[in-house]
Amino acid sequence: MTGEILKMESTEAIMIFGWFAGSVVFSQIVGALLGDLLIGNKKLVIIGGFIQTIGAFSLCIPSTTGLYIGLFLIVIGSGFYTPNIISNFGKLYLTKTKLLDSGFTLFYLAINLGSFLGILLIGYSGEKFGYNIGFIISGILMLLSLVPVLILKERTSNKIKGNELPIGKRILNISIAFIAVGLFWAIYEVLNIRIFDLHLEFSEISPLSIPKSMWQSLNAIFILPISIVAIVLWTYFYSTQFFKLMLGFIFGVISFGILFLIPEVPSEQHIMTYLLSLLFLGISEIHIAPIIHSILTKYSNPKYLAIIISLAFIPTRLISIIFGLFNDKFYDNPISGLTFGIITMVIIAIGLIGYVSWNKKALN
Repeated sequence: MTGEILKMESTEAIMIFGWFAGSVVFSQIVGALLGDLLIGNKKLVIIGGFIQTIGAFSLCIPSTTGLYIGLFLIVIGSGFYTPNIISNFGKLYLTKTKLLDSGFTLFYLAINLGSFLGILLIGYSGEKFGYNIGFIISGILMLLSLVPVLILKERTSNKIKGNELPIGKRILNISIAFIAVGLFWAIYEVLNIRIFDLHLEFSEISPLSIPKSMWQSLNAIFILPISIVAIVLWTYFYSTQFFKLMLGFIFGVISFGILFLIPEVPSEQHIMTYLLSLLFLGISEIHIAPIIHSILTKYSNPKYLAIIISLAFIPTRLISIIFGLFNDKFYDNPISGLTFGIITMVIIAIGLIGYVSWNKKALN
């Protein structure tokens, strides 16, 4: 948007991107309602995939008209695609719920692998040959992602046994997951201010042979091996979802606590400390990001799973908006944002420890 073709002001480009990101949340609710109540999850995944493909190709049109058409179609397509493919995937595990965590971690691994390779492939081809080539590649990859969806049979809701827990307990579990995970991602955004600053600092002073563009993808690089370890462990050793959430927040506190050891103006000797923080952050993320979908799949009515999944995006956005009111203060003093994030995560971790203990006593 700010390049040679459209020549937008950065403030205008950021505003458009903000509207784009916010619109995706609401389009997912519409897509989930259509998928669960009218059209069917699998059909809407396919329709959404085709719409996103047309949106990617539309971005090749070198004008603001092409930009707006492309973004509009990607918003609609993503709304149709995302909640319904998550729902479709989750239903595959409803007869073997102990594999839900490892299943959704595999799903999360695929997302991160695709994101990482997409950034490298599309970013490189865009810089080398022009971004039209990058958008064409992304459209083709979107089409290819529909192949396994077309091949696999859809699991219909009437073949799935309902959850035997009382509805009050299920609502409580889903509500706690909504709030805890929403807070995690909102805190993550606040702390990204500090992390982004460190990316820039270390990319300039690092003696390691890491390309500058790769520093922003380091977190994804850590996520990949951590995901594989988690998938193997959770396949053979089961622990409850809320125990994993609790560990996720504890590892998050450790990660952000390590960042405190890095001064405001870091030097080369702090690079390993920073990488250690990213390692713990990756472990934290794996204990939280896939687990929310596992909890929702386990405790929701399968007939309305896509709707519940789409609603999970709302707490994160609302809490992010509230935290965003203090962004100026956090930008001016990133350490204050770090302090705020750690304190909030400690409080949530203590609450989850209490809830896990209460559940264990209730079972006994």
